[in-house]
Amino acid sequence: MATTPTPIAAIPPSVEADLHTETAVPEAHHESGGLPQFDFAHWGGQIVYLLFLFVILYILIAKVFAPRLRRVLDERAETISSAVATARSVQAEAAGQAEAAKAEVEKARAEARATAVAAKTRVAEEAQARQAQEEAVVSARIAEAEAAIAKTRDAAMAHVSTVAADTAHAMIERLTGKAPTAAEVAAAVKGAA
Repeated sequence: MATTPTPIAAIPPSVEADLHTETAVPEAHHESGGLPQFDFAHWGGQIVYLLFLFVILYILIAKVFAPRLRRVLDERAETISSAVATARSVQAEAAGQAEAAKAEVEKARAEARATAVAAKTRVAEEAQARQAQEEAVVSARIAEAEAAIAKTRDAAMAHVSTVAADTAHAMIERLTGKAPTAAEVAAAVKGAA
């Protein structure tokens, strides 16, 4: 709700006089002509007040805030140093584990290489043994076949003279129309050989 200002003419003269007396500046202040901080009369009190505040602030800082701050900084430094020490020990442990794992990998690689070489040698020896067995079987079969061929050849050679005599007999008989004698056939086969 808005109030309307009272016109100055409506203020009673006694209240107006009170207003002027309260806001009136004393004569002593008008004579100094500046801020009270620069007035030499007030410097003594200001210095005492400043020293009092300095002592109180010094005591508060020295006895309350600095120890707390120092304790926090010490705890922080201790936490950081313990974290760094833990990190270094973990890093050293990890490096040791990495070296052990690397050694195990190298050992496994060496064993794998040795196993591969042994397997290759064993397979090569088995292949050579199988090849030697197969060659022996083939050689035995070839020998058997050659023996059979020689036997057959010898048997055939034994019958060649008989077959030649029969063939000569049949040819002479066909060409001449009369059967030759056994002496004539033997003479003809001997002359052909």
